[in-house]
Amino acid sequence: MEYTTFGPTGTTVSRLCLGCMSFGSTDWREWVLEEETATEIIEEAIDLGINFFDTANMYSTGESERILGNALEGRREESVVATKVYFQMRDGDPNSGGLSRKTIEQELDASLDRLGMDTVDLYQIHRWDENTPIEETLRTLDDAVRRGKTRYIGASSMWGHQFGTSLRTSDVQGYSRFVSMQPHYNLCYREQERELLPLCDRENIAVMPWSPLARGYLARPHEEFKNSSRPEADPWVLDNPYHVGGGQKINERVQQLAADEGANMAQIALAWLLHKDVVTTPIIGTTSVEHLREAVEALDISLSDSDIDYLEEPYEPVEPARW
Repeated sequence: MEYTTFGPTGTTVSRLCLGCMSFGSTDWREWVLEEETATEIIEEAIDLGINFFDTANMYSTGESERILGNALEGRREESVVATKVYFQMRDGDPNSGGLSRKTIEQELDASLDRLGMDTVDLYQIHRWDENTPIEETLRTLDDAVRRGKTRYIGASSMWGHQFGTSLRTSDVQGYSRFVSMQPHYNLCYREQERELLPLCDRENIAVMPWSPLARGYLARPHEEFKNSSRPEADPWVLDNPYHVGGGQKINERVQQLAADEGANMAQIALAWLLHKDVVTTPIIGTTSVEHLREAVEALDISLSDSDIDYLEEPYEPVEPARW
């Protein structure tokens, strides 16, 4: 395993972060792993040197947090744990979602309880809340830092101007700053390179790309993916522009380079991200120990400048993807 400094914090994290969306209950999504199997993957991740884990309160409506907390019992101090808030947690209770003070305070307490922690390392806003002034959200998050309920705060999936406004508001008001950003970023979706990622680079923000394999599209050939059960099980795949703007050609080139390197497609797609200076730690989601081990092996793949140019050349601008 390789390690790096997490943005401006001084905290050391593994170059791969284990995403925990696939851990929880099949009542939430049919492909989600129940606790016994999920725990095996978390333990394998620890054995492989991964010390960074990302979950959210909405993943299996809290079950993911509970499973992660149980798996890390006795090892929480050596782990870096991140969770998120925004999506509505309970039907009929609009204040169980959003980024108001009421929501953040009650949902952070609930997350800490499920995780079995007094303090979470990184507390992130899962989306931008159009109904709550960013000043209220940032003031509440700053209070959470001061009260010792979270060490750092981060953000996910927003426009560059929104993130810039957040950072400036914190600077002007003296609030704790966002130290990280989770952007939607992979070989088939690079629109974040226009504004958000340059801003993160300039401000020394840790970057944790989600969907590094384009919801599995970069893990198998185009035709094989199209005919698989993945689009049916994960309808969001078809809502994202992975297959347009040169996406199919990129898929073919990933396949070709994987054959040349003696690797699989997922490893090449991950290696591309790991070669990006702005990327701190991609978030990898997995439902098998085998795929987890393969992801870690991607750290050993060295891509030349010509390899990177070969993979990137077919890309064309696309419409912003659904968040």
